[in-house]
Amino acid sequence: MKRRTVPVAVAFAAATLMLTACGGGDDTSGDSDRIAGADQGTKKPSESAEPSGAPAQDKPDGVDVSLPEDMNLVFDWEKPKDENEAAAMDDAANYLRAIYRGVDKRTTKDAALTTYATGEGLHYGEVQINEWLKGGWTATGTRRHYDATTRSASNGSSVEVAFCSDASKFYGKEVKTGKVLKTEPSLKDFGHYKIIMVKVPTGDGLWQASKVYVETGVEKCQ
Repeated sequence: MKRRTVPVAVAFAAATLMLTACGGGDDTSGDSDRIAGADQGTKKPSESAEPSGAPAQDKPDGVDVSLPEDMNLVFDWEKPKDENEAAAMDDAANYLRAIYRGVDKRTTKDAALTTYATGEGLHYGEVQINEWLKGGWTATGTRRHYDATTRSASNGSSVEVAFCSDASKFYGKEVKTGKVLKTEPSLKDFGHYKIIMVKVPTGDGLWQASKVYVETGVEKCQ
């Protein structure tokens, strides 16, 4: 059994209807004023969050996105000067935290995911979490995100957040036994994401992931 092979690779295959390869030839690389998924609707985020011992400052928008100590998501990027793009970038990070919080809590119904995702972004998160759950795995280690860029739609209602990821030190762990499932690092550990973040009209600066585009085995991210 290999770490992440089912939770990530198979989950990507299961979500092929909504995922497209990122890169120079995809449909998000055209007009800088047009972003794929920019017309995706939003929904009002959940108003309740599962209680936890995390400090209040660790609960953006009143929702707990804390993770266990052995599950470390690192966002090694600088915030853009544009206020909307900076907020969208922050909530793209919270979206990823929400997915792995769901893995840890063994549920797709945690308030964090329904707060930071909508539409296909919510579906993608649910698929990812369910693959980990079906395998009987949680996650442990460090997953790094870097080389981030942002791009706004002309109407200011959506922002594309693109970045690389390194999961070479992020492992699956059997929930029942606690056994960490390690394999040798490979190019498959490096991926590139484009997340379309849409602004929630009533969310007081809240942004939600509406679409996710993923490419795995990306040399430029290695």
